[in-house]
Amino acid sequence: MAKSDRLFRLLHLIRGLTPPVTAARLASAMEVSERTIYRDIESLRLAGARIEGEAGLGYTMIEDPALPPQTFTQIEIEALSLGLSDVSQRGDADLAQAAKDALTKILATLPERQQRQAVHAVNLVHRFGTPPTPTIDMTLLREAMWAEEALDIGYKDQSGRSTQRRIWPLAMSYHDRSVMLLAWCCLRSDFRMFHVTRIDGYAISEESFRPRRVPLLREYIATLKARKLPRMPAHH
Repeated sequence: MAKSDRLFRLLHLIRGLTPPVTAARLASAMEVSERTIYRDIESLRLAGARIEGEAGLGYTMIEDPALPPQTFTQIEIEALSLGLSDVSQRGDADLAQAAKDALTKILATLPERQQRQAVHAVNLVHRFGTPPTPTIDMTLLREAMWAEEALDIGYKDQSGRSTQRRIWPLAMSYHDRSVMLLAWCCLRSDFRMFHVTRIDGYAISEESFRPRRVPLLREYIATLKARKLPRMPAHH
């Protein structure tokens, strides 16, 4: 294994394993000697990586914005390009623009060779259809989720009947032909999914459900998996 590839893998292991990570554990995972691990850690430190610790105690990665951009492998660059390209096609206007901006920023940090790899990626995205354009402001909807603020919404079911309800927005789920809002419905006292194109106006309430979004979302997903549904149905 080339030294550059070995350093990338070592950096990934130190980042991913529970700290502090001993040289013995790293050597076993890398299939090299502990002496090689010590030398490679010094090389990473000289390259700008902030790694705390020493032999016998273990090592901990300290996040650093100055970390060398070369830590992306070619397949990781492909994954980033593919994922962000898909978002730029499927997302609403703000999300699509954010994906394009993020890819531009990532490319700007890469060496010239890796920039060419990203621009000429071997994996391409083309979708013949995209979800219908939402009639509500998706950015404000995301902000309500980030802030964990309850929403009062109007919603039309498949038959056109309208209801008013308060929900705790948990996440957005992007399907092939629709975008669904996963939420806790206070009216039904249960989890529900709502087509975002059927939400007929909404207002942010003064009710906060912090810090319940993450555990509720985890519970909702576990419930769906337990039902072994082939796909997540819309709320009617």
